[in-house]
Amino acid sequence: MIIRDYDDDDEAGWLRCRLLSFFDTAYYDDVKVERTPFVLDAIRLVADVDGVIAGLIDIEVDGAAATIDSIAVHPDHRRAGLATALLREGLARLPAGVTTLDAWTREDEAALRWYTANGFTEEYRYLHVYKGYHEPDDGFTTPPPLSAPVIAFCHAPIEHEAELRARYHRVYVCRQFVLQISPASTD
Repeated sequence: MIIRDYDDDDEAGWLRCRLLSFFDTAYYDDVKVERTPFVLDAIRLVADVDGVIAGLIDIEVDGAAATIDSIAVHPDHRRAGLATALLREGLARLPAGVTTLDAWTREDEAALRWYTANGFTEEYRYLHVYKGYHEPDDGFTTPPPLSAPVIAFCHAPIEHEAELRARYHRVYVCRQFVLQISPASTD
């Protein structure tokens, strides 16, 4: 395995890796048909295994704060240390002055354990709520001439979790994990 910079020629492999890695998680519907374009500086790395993109990490940097936009490992390469290797290389490449690295995830136990094992702590929670085809549309408004939404993706405060779980089939706790970075770890 080689951890290297992402190259534009990697896009198809990057998309395939991300899609397949998210497929059996609570983020299965977060499908991308193109890579995230970054306005700010970004660290874009891939784990290359014999010419195949087996893992990826994209970190966007905004002053003293950085955010993992995507981290993924192809299912055929899980439990081989790729995500941790990508994180370590990403941390090593952060510019001086970055003091926090955050990431957002849902209720996947493996992801929650991985963030915790890598020194991240949970800082914030809110809800991701999906209204499906067969769920009620009362309470939704749209401008004319649109109908009420057939499907919808919404955010909600965590305090409404019980009521929303009673009404909608797909309700996820979205968690922000934060890693405090010491100045020595980015030098």
